[in-house]
Amino acid sequence: MIEELLPDTVAAVETYGDDETAPLYPEEAAVVARAVDKRRREFAAVRSCARRAMEKLGVPPQPVLPGVRGAPRWPTGLAGSMTHCDGYRAAALVRAADLASLGIDAEPHEPLPDGVLASTSLPAEADRLRGLAGERPDIHWDRLLFSAKESVYKAWFPLTGKWLDFTEADIEFFAHPGERLGGGFSAELLVPGPTVGGRRLGRFEGRWTVRRGLVVTAVVVPHA
Repeated sequence: MIEELLPDTVAAVETYGDDETAPLYPEEAAVVARAVDKRRREFAAVRSCARRAMEKLGVPPQPVLPGVRGAPRWPTGLAGSMTHCDGYRAAALVRAADLASLGIDAEPHEPLPDGVLASTSLPAEADRLRGLAGERPDIHWDRLLFSAKESVYKAWFPLTGKWLDFTEADIEFFAHPGERLGGGFSAELLVPGPTVGGRRLGRFEGRWTVRRGLVVTAVVVPHA
């Protein structure tokens, strides 16, 4: 599912269900030594996906340790992103020469908890979501917006090293012809964007899909 949202240069691996705990490198195990079992299993499973993605790119499997703000520290020459939610884990990796950055996110396809949309959306976004809900009531647009903002942040942070608030990107969804359960989105950055290839970016572009009880989003940032 995640591969369909990403360019062919990206190596993506996803798993469904609750697999047995995947092996960890000692330094990874130390990070979650005091975590609850669920957290350890998620941590291990998504890193197993990342190592399989490394192998697809011809890179020897290596530890993936959290860095600043928990962002994964990838092997030199790679860019990537990981996501997990109940019953789903995914990792996407690309050679840094092929993409400047990317971000992926998956969420359960269900409404956000009360109050979350108000704190994570702009008034214009909330207005657009109401219109989309009238056209496509089968999609939980509030959850899709939340996921898209997560993907935007995951693509933003490696390029800037800075926090991006939910209200600092204005997201608009659109459908692709022939895609009933998916489409694209644009994210207008409301703060100065990163400079990539000598050009300051004002927006990110992404894709989305809704399937198998999940909403999945992805953002890619090309070099030019």
